[in-house]
Amino acid sequence: MSGGRGAGAGTRRPLRIGNASGFYGDRFSAFEEMLTGGPLDVLTGDYLAELTMLILGRDRLKSPDLGYAKTFLRQLEEGLGLARERGVRIVANAGGLNPAGLADAIRLLAAKAGLAVSVAHVEGDDLMPFAEGALTANAYLGGAGITACLRAGADVVVTGRVTDAALVSGSAAWWFDWAPDEHDRLAGAVVAGHVLECGTQATGGNYAFFTAHDVRRPGFPLAEIAEDGSSVITKHPGTGGVVSAGTVTAQLLYETQGPRYLGPDVTARLDTVRLSDLGADRVAITGVVGEPPPPTLKVGVTRIGGWRNEVVFVLTGLDIEEKAALVQAQLADALSQVATADWTLARTDHEDAGTEETASALLRLVVRDPSPDRVGRTLTSEAIELALASYPGFHVTSPPGPAQPYGVFTSSTIPSTAVPHVAVLPNGTRQPVPPVSSAPSASEAHGFGGGAPAGSGAEPGDGGPGAEAVLTRTTPPEAPAGQATRRVPLGTLIGARSGDKGGDANIGVWVESDGAWEWLHATLTVDTLKALLPETAGLPVTRHALPNLRALNFTITGILGDGVASAHRFDPQAKALGEWLRARHLDIPTHLLSAPEGTGP
Repeated sequence: MSGGRGAGAGTRRPLRIGNASGFYGDRFSAFEEMLTGGPLDVLTGDYLAELTMLILGRDRLKSPDLGYAKTFLRQLEEGLGLARERGVRIVANAGGLNPAGLADAIRLLAAKAGLAVSVAHVEGDDLMPFAEGALTANAYLGGAGITACLRAGADVVVTGRVTDAALVSGSAAWWFDWAPDEHDRLAGAVVAGHVLECGTQATGGNYAFFTAHDVRRPGFPLAEIAEDGSSVITKHPGTGGVVSAGTVTAQLLYETQGPRYLGPDVTARLDTVRLSDLGADRVAITGVVGEPPPPTLKVGVTRIGGWRNEVVFVLTGLDIEEKAALVQAQLADALSQVATADWTLARTDHEDAGTEETASALLRLVVRDPSPDRVGRTLTSEAIELALASYPGFHVTSPPGPAQPYGVFTSSTIPSTAVPHVAVLPNGTRQPVPPVSSAPSASEAHGFGGGAPAGSGAEPGDGGPGAEAVLTRTTPPEAPAGQATRRVPLGTLIGARSGDKGGDANIGVWVESDGAWEWLHATLTVDTLKALLPETAGLPVTRHALPNLRALNFTITGILGDGVASAHRFDPQAKALGEWLRARHLDIPTHLLSAPEGTGP
C-alpha cells in the first residue's frame, strides 16, 4: 500500500487522512464512499463511546469471542479490497474489548477474499478484572501503538480503547517519523483528529446554523496534515454538507472542557488554535501549541447499575396539571418501595389546538431499582390498570413492559506506567510501547481527553471547580442603559454545540465577529447561563474562554447523573442542551444583530 516517510518512502508531503465512522451505528456506506470519493493515505473509523463499551461488555458476557464492533467487519467485506487496490491503510478502534479477536477475523476475511493484507492490533487498555461489579474497565491509550504497527508495515490496525484523536495523531507520527517530544506537531495532529473523530459533525451535521447550507447528506471529513502539524480540514469533492470555520469551531468545542486538551501523548492547547477559512470547503488549522502529557491515563469503567422501566401518560385538553397530580397520587403506594421514581411533565400541549396531538402533554414516569422485580411488568401493569379509573382521556404511549438493565459509567486515573500498552505487529511480535515522558500537573486528578485541570483556564468569578463562587442570578441580566437592544433568541447571534463526558455536560458557544465576541464574553457568565438554563441551578459550572475561536466553553458537573447509559435525563447525552440555550431570549445589541453572523455563517 502507499507509504509516507515512516514507511520508507522518504517523502514529507501532507498526510491525507479521512474518517468513515463517528460512532458504532454510523452510516454504513461511508467506508466505501470515503475509499472511492478521492485520494487518501489513511482511513480511520471511530466506533467507541461510553455507551458502546457497555454494549460490547454485554456482548462479551454472551461469548468471549465477541466484544468488537461487528459492523466494521462487515464494512471490510468490500472495503478491504478497495483499500488494497487504492493503497489506503486502515486504522480503527473497532476492536473494542477484543482487538485480537477482530484482527484474527480480518485475517480470515482477507484469506477468503484472496487478499494479501497484513493486520496488526494494539492492546493493553483492558484492565479487567477491575473493581467489584465492573463490566468493563479500559485505560485510554495514545497513538504510539498505532505508530509502531504502521512502521512495521501493517495495512490494517485495529485497537481497543484509545483516545479518539489517537487514530489520527498515531498515523501522522508514523507518516512523518515524529519523535514523542515533538509536542507542537503532535498537538496539531490531535486537534485535527478531534475535528475528524465525530465524522459529519465537522461537515455540517448537528450544526447550529444548518439552515444556511444543504446538509441533507453531508460527506465525511478528511484532513491534510503537514509536517509541522498544521492541517487543512476538507471533504471529498462533490459530497454534501459544508466545511467552514463555523463547522470546525463547533466540533473543536464538542465534549471538551478547559483550554488544555489532555491526552496520553501530548497536551494540546486549544487556546492557541487559529482557524482560517480558505474557501471551497477548506479550513486551515494553525498555531497549535503542545505541552507534555500528564503522568496518568484516564480509565473508563462501566457496570450494570440496576433496572429501569418507564410509562408515558398522555394528558389531553384542559386541566393538565390536575390530571398529572391525580395519576401521581394514584400510583404513590405502588411506588413507595421503588428506589427512585422520577416524574416529568412536558407541556407539549397548545391552547385551542387544531389537532388532538398538539392539544396533549406528556407525563413521563421513570423508575429505577436494584431489583428487576420491583420495577418490572407488575409495576407497569398497575399503571395500565388505571385506564378506566383515572383522568378523562387516559391513555399511554406503549403497553406495559419488563424492566431493562441500565448502565453506569465512571472514570478515574491510573499511572501511565501501570498500563501494558502493547503493539502486536503483523508478524505476531509483541512490542511494548513505553509511556511518553510527562510533566507533573494538577490535571493528574482529572485524566484527559477533554478533561481540564481543576481551574485551568477558568476565569475568576465564574464558578465551578477551581474558580471563585458566585451568586446565582434568578433572571437574565438587563441591557446597559442607553444601548439599543432587541429581545430575541440567543441563537440569533451565537452558535452552540453540547455533549456529554460521563455525568458532566459541556456547552460550547461561539460568535463570528470581534464585536459579538466582546459582548458574549462580557454577558454570558456562569451567572447568566444558570439564569437562562434553570436546570443547571445548584450544580457546579465552570466557564473557559477561547478568544482565538471567539468561543466560551461551559462544563456543567453532574447534570447527567451516572452518564448516558443510566438515562438520567430526557436528553441523556446533553446533545440538545446547547440548542435549548440558543432558544432562550436575551436583550442583544441591535448593531450586532445586523452583522452577518446573525443569519448564520
